[in-house]
Amino acid sequence: MANPKSRSQPTINDVAAKAGVSKKTVSRVINRSPLLAEATREKVENAIRTLGFVPNPQARALALRRNFLIVLLHDNPNAQTVLNFQTGVLNAIKESDLALVVRPVQRNSNDILHDVRTFLEKQRPLAAMLLPPISERDDLAELCKELGVRYVRIGSAILDGIDNCVASNDQEVVRKACATLIERGHKTIGFVRGPKGFRSALERETGFLAAIADAGINFDKKLAAEGNYRFESGVTAGTKLLSQQPRPTAIFASNDEMAAGVLHAARSKGIAVPEQLSIIGFDDSPTASHIWPPLSTVRWPITEMGELAARKLVPEFLPERDDAELPTILESTFIDRMSVADVPLDN
Repeated sequence: MANPKSRSQPTINDVAAKAGVSKKTVSRVINRSPLLAEATREKVENAIRTLGFVPNPQARALALRRNFLIVLLHDNPNAQTVLNFQTGVLNAIKESDLALVVRPVQRNSNDILHDVRTFLEKQRPLAAMLLPPISERDDLAELCKELGVRYVRIGSAILDGIDNCVASNDQEVVRKACATLIERGHKTIGFVRGPKGFRSALERETGFLAAIADAGINFDKKLAAEGNYRFESGVTAGTKLLSQQPRPTAIFASNDEMAAGVLHAARSKGIAVPEQLSIIGFDDSPTASHIWPPLSTVRWPITEMGELAARKLVPEFLPERDDAELPTILESTFIDRMSVADVPLDN
C-alpha cells in the first residue's frame, strides 16, 4: 500500500480538470476575481475542497511577475499614526497571502526618488501605500505608475483620483470642533500649527481660521505658535501662548501629542484645565484618553483609512464585501471629553 505522504499534492491543473474549466478560470477564483458567474465559482471551489488543493503563493507570484507584498512608504514624525495605519492594513489582509512591508524614507533627501525606485524594482511589490507627507508628492505617484505598481495616496484632502486616494475631512471637522469652543463663550483662542510643508497642517489651520472668521472674531497672529506634531513642540508652543496678554482661554493643537504638551505647559504655570483653559487636540490617539483630564479631540479614522486603502489596492485578494463602491473620504468626528469647559467668568 502506498504511503499517503508520498502522493503528490494536487495542482491547479487537477482542479481545472475536475471542475471542467480552464486553468485561467481557477486562477480567477483563487484571486477572488469578481468577473465570474457564481455557478462557475462554486464548481471550482467544490473541486478545490474535494481535492484538498492549497494555492502556492510563490507560483502565483511568479505568474504575476510580482511578489505578494504591499509596501507602506512613510516619513511621518508621529509613530502612533504609522502604527494605527498598519493595523488597518493588517486587518484587511489577514486572511490573504499578502504581506505588509514598512519602508521609512527621508522626505528631504535629494535621493528619495532614486531610493524608492531601487527598492520597488528590487522587491517587485503588488502595491504601494504612501502616507503623509510623502503622499503629497506627485513624482512618487508617477514613479509607481511608471513601474506598474498599484498605489494609494493617504491624505487630509483628496490628492488623486478616487481609485488612488483615501482622504479625511480635516478642514471641515476642525472648523466644527473650534465652533464648539466659540459656542461655549471662548473668543481668545490660541492655535498650535503642524509642521510646515504638511497638507494636514494646512487643512487644519484653514479649518481653524474659518471657524474664527465665521464668528466674526479678529484673530491676533500672536495667538498662533509653531509645532511639529511632537510633544516637546507642544510644550514650547503652549508656554508661548500662555504668556500672551490677554491669555487665551482655549487652545486648539493640531494633534494630540502637541495638545498634551500644551496641557503640560499649563500645569507648569498653575493654570487649571479645563477651569481656566480649554484644550482640543486631533487624532484621538491613546495619549488623548490616558492624560488627565481626558482630552477632547478629533478622532482621525487612520486605522479605517489603512483598511480602506488595502481594499482599494488589492480587492481580488481579499474577502468580498457588500460595499457597492468604496469611498474616497472617511469622515473624522469630534470627541468631547473633559478638557473643554465654558469660558471662565472673569474673562
